[in-house]
Amino acid sequence: MTGRLLGSGRSADVYEIDEAWVLRRDRDGWGDAAAEGAVMAHVGRHGYPVPRVRASGSRTDLVMERLSGPTLLAALLAGQTGPAEGGALLASLLRRLHAVPGRDPADPGSRVLHLDLHPDNVMLTPDGPRVIDWTNAENGPPALDWATSAVILAQVAVGAMPMAGDLLAALLADPGELTDEGLAEALRRRAANPTMSRHEVDLLGAAEDLIRTLR
Repeated sequence: MTGRLLGSGRSADVYEIDEAWVLRRDRDGWGDAAAEGAVMAHVGRHGYPVPRVRASGSRTDLVMERLSGPTLLAALLAGQTGPAEGGALLASLLRRLHAVPGRDPADPGSRVLHLDLHPDNVMLTPDGPRVIDWTNAENGPPALDWATSAVILAQVAVGAMPMAGDLLAALLADPGELTDEGLAEALRRRAANPTMSRHEVDLLGAAEDLIRTLR
């Protein structure tokens, strides 16, 4: 039995368990909740701001801490947070994540990558920002993570939300480890992402141009 539906994303729904915990259930069956929970537990042990998780052997269900507060996206749309502040926050969260020791002892340069870090995946809780939705997380080079966040913002900026361009400019003001190789791979992955609409894929060329212009 699941509790009240609290929200839905592209591929998952979030249900209430009680005041402290929620259940996130994958609708499409392509995620791996157990692996995602393990990544969140790893970065959380190193002080990275994520929800607490309960151990799960399920590929579809993940029980995690119930958070309060708006997403960064909601705060931006409500004018509670400015684009410059929002972009700087995303940059700082990427830097903090890539300071966490990697999980691949055979590759000391590898780090945990979120690969979907954008304003709707940052919750502004009373205790500070928390990063959610680790479905895409994997080990790899930080440059790919920076590029993925830049591409996501650029797609929105050239699409329906020009304010995302200001966010992108603030993110790129601290370019981190963004590289041409990382950008090319991020664009390739976004084009192949099954959750992307045809329209979103068609925006990738303009998104790349915007990123290169702002760099």
